[in-house]
Amino acid sequence: MHTIKTGTKSRLRTALGLLCLSLLLNACTGGHRVSRYSQAHDSAPPQHIDVSQAKDAIPKVEPFSRYGNPSTYVVNGRRYSTLPSNKGYKERGIASWYGTKFHGHRTSSGDDYDMYQMSAAHKTLPLPTYARVTNLRNGKSVIVKINDRGPFHDNRLIDLSYAAAARLGILGKGTGLVEVTAIDPAGYQRNHAKPRIAPSRPKVAGKTAQQPPHEPSLYLQLGAFLSRSNAERLESRLNGIELPGELRISESTDDNHQHLYRVRIGPLANVESADRLTQLLADHGIQSPHVVID
Repeated sequence: MHTIKTGTKSRLRTALGLLCLSLLLNACTGGHRVSRYSQAHDSAPPQHIDVSQAKDAIPKVEPFSRYGNPSTYVVNGRRYSTLPSNKGYKERGIASWYGTKFHGHRTSSGDDYDMYQMSAAHKTLPLPTYARVTNLRNGKSVIVKINDRGPFHDNRLIDLSYAAAARLGILGKGTGLVEVTAIDPAGYQRNHAKPRIAPSRPKVAGKTAQQPPHEPSLYLQLGAFLSRSNAERLESRLNGIELPGELRISESTDDNHQHLYRVRIGPLANVESADRLTQLLADHGIQSPHVVID
């Protein structure tokens, strides 16, 4: 019997883990290998199932997935870098959802995907991450366990399970404008360890109307520059092209107090308009614009 050194074993385990993740991602994204999914296209369940009472995922402290968090990985020729931590993560973007095609199959973190549970997929957050997802149009929110990779589609931030999408009210349209906020499981457990007794309040006749959420506006940002001349140079590349929204240069300050000039197009009517604009920009050599929701 040959003895394998500890370091060699560790490298073999790492290589095997990356190979497994690569095979899973390739199957998920329609690579040239034979797909492990029986359906060619995703869909909702054939019969309506009421998931309105599906319970939020309960954040709990658990180690990151051993094989689901390579420092980088490649899908469809694009390289993604996994974030080392989810601390302080908050991002706005476009959510989509996935259903029967992936139901019962392994996720990138090793869990089996259950479309009736509150879960999600994300390209860069470490797995697992618990997060609150809020629909910016109607104010509804859910807590999901992010345990898979995706969505590998331009302009998409997060892929929600069928149940999560249903509770947020985005099943019909297929997409929604959302805010994703990572949750610290330890802090969540401390805050929910004991039921809180709300102070008694005098009863008031009538019903208080709930303030509707601010209607979000959707933009595509083509670039952000320290120099206005560079922003204007990019702007000039689109002169004479019919665009679905106003092309503008806006000034702002970033987290490092640097003055930036951002080139944006919008507001856009809907997600479909943003997708068509992304393709139009690509045809003119402008790749991967950034979705901005104000």
